[in-house]
Amino acid sequence: MRSFSEPCVPGEAPQPFPARGVGDMALHGTLLAGPSLFPAIALTSRGSNPGLDSGAAQVIRTSQPEQCATLCRPSQISGRGEEEEDDPKVHLEARELWRRFHKCGTEMVITKSGRRMFPPFKARCSGLDKKAKYILLMDIVAADDCRYKFHNSRWMVAGKADPEMPKRMYIHPDSPATGEQWMSKVVNFHKLKLTNNISDKHGFTILNSMHKYQPRFHVVKANDILKLPYSTFRTYVFSETEFIAVTAYQNDKITQLKIDNNPFAKGFRDTGNGRREKRWVYRLKGCFTFMRCPLMA
Repeated sequence: MRSFSEPCVPGEAPQPFPARGVGDMALHGTLLAGPSLFPAIALTSRGSNPGLDSGAAQVIRTSQPEQCATLCRPSQISGRGEEEEDDPKVHLEARELWRRFHKCGTEMVITKSGRRMFPPFKARCSGLDKKAKYILLMDIVAADDCRYKFHNSRWMVAGKADPEMPKRMYIHPDSPATGEQWMSKVVNFHKLKLTNNISDKHGFTILNSMHKYQPRFHVVKANDILKLPYSTFRTYVFSETEFIAVTAYQNDKITQLKIDNNPFAKGFRDTGNGRREKRWVYRLKGCFTFMRCPLMA
């Protein structure tokens, strides 16, 4: 029987999310909420063909990803008072580190086999109903409709974006859990992996290299994964987590930040070999074997 903690894919790809400056975001991120993020949702087992196409905060009420209505306060989402029982807030962990990367133009390496994000996306929740159950999810959507190139030490628009693959939702493995459980710990999405393999069957997030993306964090009050299509999604966006997907780091400043802050890059601190993946030669049973020793994020 399948565990519903595995990554899932929404039925329709969300439209690109408009890029914003860090100063435009509220303390706890920009919040977008709506009666249901997906018109329909179907869960599939890992490895099979996906059946799902993927402080104060602003709220946008939506019925589907491509539709949005007027801005309002969280308490105004539902006239029935159903959503007034709790007032979820999400705080981005390691925010200063994210801002240091954002200032230089964050890059995330994508590989065919999948690569984890660094900095990893971690958040702390508050204001949840302690006894109610919640499902926490993440997805990553295009920040705009442009393709980029790194030229003269800066990122520049290089043309129109390539077509995006249907976006996948990554459901946190502990979902569903009570509000008390979620609030007692840092919610870590470190297992989410990025890939450029359009035929990926592992549930990884498929991205295009040299394109800009925006991670989104979703809080859903529901006690069963099967209720997701009929539940209200609260979506939190932190602009400093925006990044450009690359197959190899372009900006030396980003490379150095990764080396200095990523514990898995310890070997690169001594050698300084962080700009490109390095090949190391091992002699095994009289034969030379080439193995990649990649920077882990």
